[in-house]
Order: sequence, then C-alpha cells, then structure tokens
Amino acid sequence: MKYEWRKKEKEVYLPKEKAVEINVPKFKYYTVKGCGNPNGETFKEAVGALYAMSYGIRMMPKNGVTPEGYFEYTVYPLEGVWDLNKNGRKSFKETGSFSKNDLTYKLMIRQPDFVTEVLAKENIEKVSKKKPNDFNNLVKFEEIEEGLCVQILHKGSYDTESSSFGLLDEFCKENNLKRLSMVHKEIYLTDPRKSEPEKQKTVLRYCVEKSISV
Repeated sequence: MKYEWRKKEKEVYLPKEKAVEINVPKFKYYTVKGCGNPNGETFKEAVGALYAMSYGIRMMPKNGVTPEGYFEYTVYPLEGVWDLNKNGRKSFKETGSFSKNDLTYKLMIRQPDFVTEVLAKENIEKVSKKKPNDFNNLVKFEEIEEGLCVQILHKGSYDTESSSFGLLDEFCKENNLKRLSMVHKEIYLTDPRKSEPEKQKTVLRYCVEKSISV
C-alpha cells in the first residue's frame, strides 16, 4: 500500500485555519538556495531541479534499482524558507513593505527515511545526466530539524498571507511564545500553476521559543 503523507502526517502538513503549536522533528530533504522574484524563470528552474531529484528517488525501482527499505509513497510537497536581503530588510523596517526582488529562499522537498546521503548523491548524478538544469549542481541533501514552531493553513493568494501571520502572532502572545526571527516557512499544498489564487492552500510556519516570564 502506498504511503500517503496527507493521511499519515496530518499534524505536520494539514493544519486547520487556526494557529497551532507543533514540534517538528528532524527530516531529510533535497534543498536548493536562490534569491529574487519567485515569479521569474530562475525560481521555476530551481523548483524543477528539486522535483526531478525527488521523482528520481521515487522511480528508482522502475529504473532497475530498489534501495534497501524502499516503499511506495507519494512525493512530498514543495516547501520554501523565506527571508529578505539587506535591502529588503531595510525597506520593510522603514516602510513596512519590500520588493519581491529582495526575497531570498531555500526550497526543499522532503525525502523518505530510507534515503541515505550516498543514495541521494548517486541520484543527483544520474538525474543531472538525464535532465540538465543549471540548479542541479546546487542541490544538496540535508537533515533539518525545525523544533518548536507555530503554524496555520492559509487559503487564498500569497499576497493575503499577512492576515494568517497576524493570527500566528496573536497566538504567540496568548501562549507565551516568542518568534525567533522574521524567517518563515511555506508548504505548498496546491500547485500555483494549476490553481486559481483564491483556491491555493499554503501552510505557514515559523520557529518560536517559550518566553521567560518575569
């Protein structure tokens, strides 16, 4: 039976439209870093490289290789950790807004536990030969532990995410939690290329710590 993350890991990937606290353990990912407007071709190429690597792992048995511990599964969703460069931070501090050209990102797609560093690197080499992409040599295999976080499901355009972030901020105030930085993660449950903005579903998450009461 195919492993479905939507059914097995609802706490991590399918929160409701209500802020919740969650402790995210260490997971394995293919990652790639970039910067600039996510509506541009560079961003699409970075995403394409990650999906190519992820489906390379998924399709290994059909290509004659079955890794130890392999099981049928649905490829995990695209995730992105977002920040601003110096110009963007200065603009946001002074005006409360910023240009999308000043965004920096670290995109990632989670990999199943059976994927080892050796297997991941071998797959990068094989996929790079079959599907050339300037971002292939920038793809890395990492283990990342987010730890204590708050998250919420946002429905609608990315441009309206501020309302959901407001709910997260309010939840933190009510529950004695402190946001660690302005960096945040987005998990894309719908493909923006195939869905209307008002139908998009995105998990919004950022890392927190318990505040010390004085």
